[in-house]
Amino acid sequence: MADRVVIKKYNNRRLYDTEKNAYVTLAALAETIKKGRQIEVIDAQTKEDVTAFTLTQIVLEEAKSKQFLLPVPLLHLMIRFGETVLSEFFEKYLQQVVRNYLAYKTSVDAQFAKWLDLGAQLSQQAPQIAPPLNPFLGVLDMFPKAPMERPRAEKKKEE
Repeated sequence: MADRVVIKKYNNRRLYDTEKNAYVTLAALAETIKKGRQIEVIDAQTKEDVTAFTLTQIVLEEAKSKQFLLPVPLLHLMIRFGETVLSEFFEKYLQQVVRNYLAYKTSVDAQFAKWLDLGAQLSQQAPQIAPPLNPFLGVLDMFPKAPMERPRAEKKKEE
């Protein structure tokens, strides 16, 4: 299974998966991407790479079901400044920010799991550690055992 799946896009907007030899939907492409695969979409007639356009369609379709993608003021800025300011932002910075966020989230999740494991281990060890640390044990050992606490064998010998 290759890391990259080549998709042909036809004029009728149909998408053809060259690996599966079958037509696919945008939702199926989204699932392929979520599984960690890369897609490359080529216009069947012009041989032009239309991957970015297709990926944008996938994002918009998913946003349609959630009724929210980006804040309206940001969308206005994107339209107003078009390719100048925002294209540089998306090409250089946003991609790196998302990568850093995912790396940070992974490391925080791993650290939190370690803390939970450490807490579970400590709660299992606490009953074993606590009795020697009891400050009252020494005080109670200072007093001799009461006559009622002596074993019965000792009581019979005294009588």
